[in-house]
Amino acid sequence: MIAENPFAKFRNECEEALAHALKKILPEIKVEAFAFNKPPNPEFGQLASSLCFELAKKLNQKPVELAAHLAGAIDKRKFTLIEEVSAVGGYVNFHVDFAKFSALTLQSIRQYGATYGFIKTEKPLKIIVEHTSVNPLHPIHIGQARNPMIGDAVARILRYRGHTVFCHYYIDDVGRQSSVVAYGYDKLGRPQPDEKADHFVGKIYTITSCLVELNRLRRELELVKATAPPDEVAKINRQIDEWMSIAAELKEKFPLLFEKLLEKIGKAEDAEDEINRLNLAYENGQSEAMKLVREVSELCLKGFRETLERVGVCYDSWDWESDLVWSGQVSEVLQRLKATPFVYTEGGVLEFDAERVARVFKLKAKLGLREDYEVPPLTLTRADGTSLYTTRDVAYTLWKFDRSDKVINVIGMEQSLAQLQLKLALHALGYGKCADNLVHFAYNLVTLPGYKMSSRRGRYITFDEVLDEAVERAYAEVSKRSPQLSEEEKREIARFVGIGAVRYALVDVDAAKPVVFTWDRVLNFETNSAPYVQYTHARACSILRKAAREPVEADFSLLKEPLERELVLSLAGFPETFIDAAEYLKPNLIADFANALADKFNTFYNALPVIKAEPQALSDARLALTDAIRIALHNALNIIGVVAPEKM
Repeated sequence: MIAENPFAKFRNECEEALAHALKKILPEIKVEAFAFNKPPNPEFGQLASSLCFELAKKLNQKPVELAAHLAGAIDKRKFTLIEEVSAVGGYVNFHVDFAKFSALTLQSIRQYGATYGFIKTEKPLKIIVEHTSVNPLHPIHIGQARNPMIGDAVARILRYRGHTVFCHYYIDDVGRQSSVVAYGYDKLGRPQPDEKADHFVGKIYTITSCLVELNRLRRELELVKATAPPDEVAKINRQIDEWMSIAAELKEKFPLLFEKLLEKIGKAEDAEDEINRLNLAYENGQSEAMKLVREVSELCLKGFRETLERVGVCYDSWDWESDLVWSGQVSEVLQRLKATPFVYTEGGVLEFDAERVARVFKLKAKLGLREDYEVPPLTLTRADGTSLYTTRDVAYTLWKFDRSDKVINVIGMEQSLAQLQLKLALHALGYGKCADNLVHFAYNLVTLPGYKMSSRRGRYITFDEVLDEAVERAYAEVSKRSPQLSEEEKREIARFVGIGAVRYALVDVDAAKPVVFTWDRVLNFETNSAPYVQYTHARACSILRKAAREPVEADFSLLKEPLERELVLSLAGFPETFIDAAEYLKPNLIADFANALADKFNTFYNALPVIKAEPQALSDARLALTDAIRIALHNALNIIGVVAPEKM
C-alpha cells in the first residue's frame, strides 16, 4: 500500500470515523467539514478534533461528555491507520498506528522517489511569474538579489504543483534613467567594455548621474542666488556639497572613467536638455535614439544573464517596456482610460482618480484597505506627453493576461501603492477578473549590518561579489572538513555549496520580513542554512553507501523510538507543506521543512545506530528511514534551486 500524501490518508480516515460516529449518536446533526489540529504533545495523538465544543453550544451539553460519546462510538477496527481514539478535555483525539503508518510512509517515499511530495493541483492554470526586472543601469546588487531567488523558487513550486508557468523579465528601458546612462555612454564614444558588461554600464550611469546633477544644481544656484531667500540658497549649496562629496568618492574609485566623462560633460550646460530630448525621442521611437538606448541596455542585460545563469535562474521571455510604447499599446490604454470618468487633467498632466474607482466599485474591503484610507491619484503622463512607469505597466499587465490565467509580480514592498493603483486601473477599464488574478508578491529588504548601500554613490555590493565570496568561503570550509578530496572536487563542491547558501539565505525568511545577510548565518554548517541541509543529505547518502545493501527485511513495527516516530511524521507531512507553499506562495516553508528534517535526522543519527542496529530487521527499517529522509531532503532542496550533494 502506498499513498502520495500519507498524512492526508490518516486524516481522511479520522474524518470518516468521526462522520460515522456522529451519524450513529447524533443523526440529526449535519457537519459540512471537519477541522483537525495537531496536539502539542504526541501523548494526545497525532490529530484532534474540537468539534464537541461547537456542538455543545447547540445541544446545551458538556463538551467532555460529547467527546466521550463520540470517541466511544468509533469502531477503530474498520480503519487501517487508526490505532486508538480517546476523549481528552472535550477533544476527540486520534492516535495513528505507527507500524502501519511507518510502512505506508516509507514505502510510498521509496516508490515515488524524486516526485514524492509534489501533489498536483486539480485546477492547473497558465501562470506568468514576472520577477527580477532590475533596470539595465548597473549590476544586480545584493539588495535586489532576493527577487530572482524568490521568483525562481515560486515558479519551481508552481510547476511542481502542475501549473504551466512562464517566467518573464520586464526590461524597464523607458524613462530618464535609461537616457542618462545612454547619454554618458554616447559621450564616451560607445566603447566596448573591458570588464563584465553590467559592471561597466553601472560605472557610467553613476558618474554621469553625478556630473549631470552637479551641473543642474549649479545652474539653478546661478539663477536664484540673487533673488531667492537665503534658506533656499543654503539648501541648494548643501545639495551641491553632497554631490561634490559623491563626485570625489567616484573619482577615487574610478579615476580614468571619471576623468573621461568629466571632460565630456563636466561643464555641459545642455546635458539636462539633451537627456530629456533623448528620453522623448526614445519613447517616440526615433531610430537613432532607439539604437543608442537599446545598445547600452543590451550590454547591461548581457551581464545580468551571466549572473542569473550562474545561480540557475532562466526566463521564458524578456519583455521590453519600449516595445509596448512603440506598438501603440500604451497609447491605446491611455485613450481607454481617458474615456472613463476616472481621469482628469491638472497642471498639464493626466491624473487617474484611483480613490474614486475604489469607492464606485466598492473595492476597499476586497483589497484589504480601510474605508477611511484615501488612495492617492496616479499620474499617467507628464507635461511633455511622456508616460510614467505604472501607466506602461497597465498595458504590460493586459499583455500578460492575453497569455495567462494568472499573473504574479514579484516586486518589493515599496511598490505596494503602484501595484494597488494598477489593480484599480484594471477595474476602471473593465478588467475586474484580471485584477482579481493579479498577485503582488511583495518582499522586504536585504540589509547588511554596518553597510549602507547607495546606488547614486556607486556604493553597493554586487550579487557577483557576494557569490564569489560565498564560493571562496565554502572552499575554505570544505578544505578544512574534507582535506582528502582532490582540488577539482573541492572546487566543485565549493561552487554548489556557496551558491546554494546564498539562494537558501534569500528564500528561507518569510517574504514579509527583512533578510539580515551575514556570513555567520549564510554559511553555517551547524544549523539552518543550505550547507547544513546539504551536509545532512550527504550524510544520509554516506550511511546508505556504507550499508551497501537493500533494506529487504525491514520490520517497520520496530521503529518505536520517539525520534523515529517524529521523523516518520515529518516525512509524511511533506506533501501538505508543499501544498501550503504553493497555494500561499511561501517558498520559505520548504526551506523550514528541510531544516527541521535535517535537525531531527542529525539528532537521530547521533543517538541511535543504523547499520549496526540489532536485529537486522531494525537496521533495515532504519536504513529505509534514512533513504526516505535522503529523498525528502533532495526534493525540498531541488524545489528551491539548491543542489543536494551525495558527498561533501
